[in-house]
Amino acid sequence: MARRGLLVGTAATALTLGTVSFADAATPNGGNEGDDRPDRTRTVRGTLPTGSPDFVYLPVEVPCGVREIAVSYTYEKTPVPAGTQGNALDIGIFDERGTALGGRGFRGWSGGARGSFFIRADEATPGYIAGPVRAGTWNIALGPYTVAPEGLPYEVTITLRFGPAGSTPEPGYPPERAKGRGWAWYRGDCHLHSTHSDGRRTPAEIAAAARAAGLDFINSSEHNTYSAHGVWGGLWGDDLLVLTGEEITTRNGHVLAVATDPGTFVDWRYRARDNRFGHYAKAVRKAGGLVVPAHPHATCIGCHWKFGFGEADAVEVWNGAYSPEDEIALAEWDNSLVAAVRWSKPWVAAMGNSDAHREPDVVGLPQTVVLADELSREAIVAGIRAGHSYIAESSAVTVSFGVSGGRGLHAGIGERLRVDGDDTPVTVRLEVAGAPGCTAHFVTDQGTLFTAGLPESGTGTVEWRTTPAYAAYVRAEVRHPATVPGLPGALAALTNPVFLEG
Repeated sequence: MARRGLLVGTAATALTLGTVSFADAATPNGGNEGDDRPDRTRTVRGTLPTGSPDFVYLPVEVPCGVREIAVSYTYEKTPVPAGTQGNALDIGIFDERGTALGGRGFRGWSGGARGSFFIRADEATPGYIAGPVRAGTWNIALGPYTVAPEGLPYEVTITLRFGPAGSTPEPGYPPERAKGRGWAWYRGDCHLHSTHSDGRRTPAEIAAAARAAGLDFINSSEHNTYSAHGVWGGLWGDDLLVLTGEEITTRNGHVLAVATDPGTFVDWRYRARDNRFGHYAKAVRKAGGLVVPAHPHATCIGCHWKFGFGEADAVEVWNGAYSPEDEIALAEWDNSLVAAVRWSKPWVAAMGNSDAHREPDVVGLPQTVVLADELSREAIVAGIRAGHSYIAESSAVTVSFGVSGGRGLHAGIGERLRVDGDDTPVTVRLEVAGAPGCTAHFVTDQGTLFTAGLPESGTGTVEWRTTPAYAAYVRAEVRHPATVPGLPGALAALTNPVFLEG
């Protein structure tokens, strides 16, 4: 049976359609005798107009005795003129506990990555949370990402299958510590996508690619779901720490929740104007994680970061193969360092991640290299937050960077060197390996003040002398030769700063 989706209520950012009923599938005793009931299917059709809210909810009355709920959907991708947005429709679902922002009803999200999903107690489609299909009002969540001028015609089909619910297995959450090498530099990639969102690699393929890239840790960061947190069983080991998180994909930018408690869900259904982000940033930190705005100057619709950096623990300035978008993010981050020095405010560290989804995306291009006491969730989080890290394009690139001066004092990446006066000479030293044909640049609050070519082998040492009066901080960039006249070459490595105080 097909029916039309009717509007029954509106809100600033949400719309609710007419309820889909399966009343004919109910049994007099609440479903205890319903194991042999045939499948029931309902189809809803409608058209969303331009200017639709970010989220449209389709309520579904689920009776007792349902073993599985299965949903499929299609929509028309109307041809549009060049420069006009066509139709794109995301999908997810909330159970009988409701759709309240930050509530407990979330049961999965696949965005636009797949056209169907199912949920039952023992299993669910990747991106969705397995568990009992309890009686009550469930809500299919539609997200009209973009709507063509002619509107967005859609069709949603819901099928209920009856029978014993079965049991839900315990998730195999990864341990918080790996063997590691004690106090050392550890390489990681904290922005990765698998088949649990819009990626094409399985978790097993990601783990294999991480090891091949020389990584010590990775972070599960699926779009708007935590379904992958419990699927890494047998994939971690003494050599690979698996952290759990989420890419919180709002309509005003994306932000990584890095290394949150397994099973943590962070809501994404708000814009900058709603003043909700601060609450969820605090929720990420309460769950032990880091708040990291991702690809803040990406040009895809909804990707450009509009929430500011006041709640950020770090910022992703390098996302995948180095691009002009990254160059803009790097410049913005450097400006934030200048402001932090000028106003004596805390500074935010830089990160780099691959954002790998599928071939030919390279896992570990780039990677954040973190100085940590051990290979553990707590130690890696502490190292990233403190800025004791640098970014490298691969495990072939290694960097040592620090500043010394005064009476034998030394400070490394992310640290502060305090000397006796603003005019006290200090020596900046950079050691690089694995960067043939590259050039070293020392960047300060006054801009790039020193540049030197590295040996053809890519292994060498560069030194420069300055004072705190001349440079409030120094950071290093290692760049490939420029390929476009007038534009800088792509990065091979980038360090967080060392601060100088007289």
